[in-house]
Amino acid sequence: MKKIRVFISSVQSEFSEERQMLFDYLISDSLLGLFFEPFIFEKIPAVEHSVSKVYLEEVERCSIYIGLFGCTYGYEDVEGVSPTEREFDYASQLYKTRLIFISNYNDAGREKKEAALIRKAESSVVRKSFSSLSELKASVYTSLVRYLEEKEYIRTSPFDATLNKEAIADAIDVQKIRNFVAHARAKRNFPFSEDAPAETILTHLNLTQDKKFSNAAILLFGDNPQDFFLSSHVKCAHFHGTEITKPIPSYQTYKGDVFQLVDQAVDFILSKIDLEVGDRSQTTAIATRYEIPQAAVAEAVVNAVVHRDYTSNASVQVMLFQDRLEIWNPGQLPYGLTTEKLKKPHSSIPANLLLAESMYLSGYIERIGTGTGDIVRWCKEAGLPREPEFVQEEFFKVVIWRKNNNNTLTGQVTGQVTGQVIGQVTGQVTGQVTGQAAGLIITDDFIREIQKVVQVINKSAKREEIQTALDLRGRDNFLRNYLNPAIEKGYVEMIYPDTPRHPEQAYRLTQKGVNLQELLIKKERGTKNYKK
Repeated sequence: MKKIRVFISSVQSEFSEERQMLFDYLISDSLLGLFFEPFIFEKIPAVEHSVSKVYLEEVERCSIYIGLFGCTYGYEDVEGVSPTEREFDYASQLYKTRLIFISNYNDAGREKKEAALIRKAESSVVRKSFSSLSELKASVYTSLVRYLEEKEYIRTSPFDATLNKEAIADAIDVQKIRNFVAHARAKRNFPFSEDAPAETILTHLNLTQDKKFSNAAILLFGDNPQDFFLSSHVKCAHFHGTEITKPIPSYQTYKGDVFQLVDQAVDFILSKIDLEVGDRSQTTAIATRYEIPQAAVAEAVVNAVVHRDYTSNASVQVMLFQDRLEIWNPGQLPYGLTTEKLKKPHSSIPANLLLAESMYLSGYIERIGTGTGDIVRWCKEAGLPREPEFVQEEFFKVVIWRKNNNNTLTGQVTGQVTGQVIGQVTGQVTGQVTGQAAGLIITDDFIREIQKVVQVINKSAKREEIQTALDLRGRDNFLRNYLNPAIEKGYVEMIYPDTPRHPEQAYRLTQKGVNLQELLIKKERGTKNYKK
């Protein structure tokens, strides 16, 4: 099949990075690369003809005209018209498919002729706005996929861009959209406010069309995504040894939207691994460090949730062993990308681009295309014993190796101190299940979560400060599994117990909590001395 020619036009001095990104993306993407052949002026060889004539000939050859309009109008010919406007006019005259993408500038900051060109384009075609490379990529991706569908080059679209026939308006939680906008404004200067209509936000994110919602919209903002995608949950398990054994000491299945899935899975892992606490003597803000960097844990979980194959009946699985963390997802690496290349700088070809874009905007992904390399770097900087591994088999698997957690420390540390700690929390030293109170089953994992709260409170701290110190994103999970149990078991108390919702509410250790903290400090010092 002859490829579809795509002409990418802009003021040459303003969008050089964007043009090159789109050129590389259209060539390398496993779907779009099959159908499209992009053209940008940087790729034209030296010719004797005038540059403007060559460009107009390329417009004539193309089937799709992509215009990137911004702040600058650019060079003007003797008639006062820029090459970009000439190209747009010629594409319009020849009835080419025109896709216009406008950078987010205040109109007052644009050159007058550029603003006039934008108004001309808006009068004849639908345009999209963008404020970053990733937003531009997502919008171009959606537009070209829909072009292929309309021309019947393909019969189906990528999973996340496919419109869901069963989803109605009630399937989308408007409050979730508002929460997303608040985070996206804080993290990425998102151009809309929280009170903007939900349809406007979803349209901007390429998640709706003709009042229908894409699969990505349901996974991101659905009231209950698992009603539509049964296997979109995350299974988390904690094993005390190095092999999968039954019964499983700690096992959870998490449901919700993709943001909730990531928060819950990350919090599950952090609740089970060791936490090192810094000096408490000089400040109320205590520095903390997990044995596996929180950023590496979060990046691995986000990748699993975002890049998985949602058409599979399998789910994302998180398994924490004594010596390693394994995160599995039902997905395959894009063609040409190997597990070794993941450790080096590589192009980003997300399996679910619309999911990835929204996760980026809300701050869950810092830089698209660098996540796996960052995982390797963070783990090296943390002094972990082995480099993380990426394995592609039936599942894609990330393996992060833990520090020495074989519990072979001296009897004084493991028996005397650990025994006292467990004894204080439960009132008795028993096995896996050690007691029950207020409807809560007290397990060794439960003990660990109470300990972490006790570790990071110095004098007093607000809920947000404790949660931040523990690097936990899920507020409900933090209250349910950490703070409330610590209060119910008598280790932490409110400063204003008679007014739980007091605006200055904070939490401090009881004497029982102080005693536990002292034991934990002894244990930590004993462990460090042993390792020396």
